[in-house]
Amino acid sequence: MWDYTDKVMDHFLHPRNVGEVKDADAVGEVGNISCGDALKLTLKLDENGRISDAKFKTFGCASAIASSSVLTEIIKGMTLEEAAKVTNKDIVDKLGQLPEEKVHCSVMGMEALQAAIANYKGETVDEDDDDHEGRIVCKCFGVTDHKIRKIAKANNLHTVEEITNYTKAGGACGMCLEEIQEILDQLWKDKKEEKEQTDDFQNLSTVQKILKIQQVLDTEIKPMLEKDGGSLELVDLSGNKVKVRLQGHCSNCPSADVTLRYVVQDKLRELLSPELTVEGV
Repeated sequence: MWDYTDKVMDHFLHPRNVGEVKDADAVGEVGNISCGDALKLTLKLDENGRISDAKFKTFGCASAIASSSVLTEIIKGMTLEEAAKVTNKDIVDKLGQLPEEKVHCSVMGMEALQAAIANYKGETVDEDDDDHEGRIVCKCFGVTDHKIRKIAKANNLHTVEEITNYTKAGGACGMCLEEIQEILDQLWKDKKEEKEQTDDFQNLSTVQKILKIQQVLDTEIKPMLEKDGGSLELVDLSGNKVKVRLQGHCSNCPSADVTLRYVVQDKLRELLSPELTVEGV
């Protein structure tokens, strides 16, 4: 029998917020009953954009029920921006502890929350991205290499056993265990090289950093924006904060924040340093 904390048992035996929110503003569904776990999370927002109600339905074990229950307690009163920062670690910490073999239940809760937020914003659901982006590694549970890398990076996982605990991948027939280890080895090799690249950038003078940033903006980002009648200019660099001004069609675009984060910031992080953040002025 699993060694559950008193708090896990309390949320399992007396789960909070079970059911579905009527006229929900956001719905997130993840998992698959055929794989043993499924979760549906529904949210209601108040006039201030805060989560006023959150309910769940789950098909799963005690850990799945407890993780879902405590998740609804964590996010009530939060804005979607605040809720988006909630991780599976927060769920486990709130419960006190979960058996290593059941940590995947907290990951399912986090992914349901991310799916609900994406649903509210009309964006592609991350769980679907995990299922369809990349290559299926674990055929038993439908886990892709994309998801393995994402969960490993988020939780600093280095062993196949840890991946199995967090995603179930490799927990059935075991045919994919060697491939999972290869993915992990390559991931952390890449992360080491990325850190070396970051260290090189951070050791530059401010003027040198600005020149590097300007080069990326001119060669990688501006050409993409100019195709849609937009552009941008570098305004300032303060520490790791890059301040830019969107121009042309981009300046009045309702998706300006998305452009700054997923086009400008992601490209600067990829090519220069993952510590860089981008702010519009």
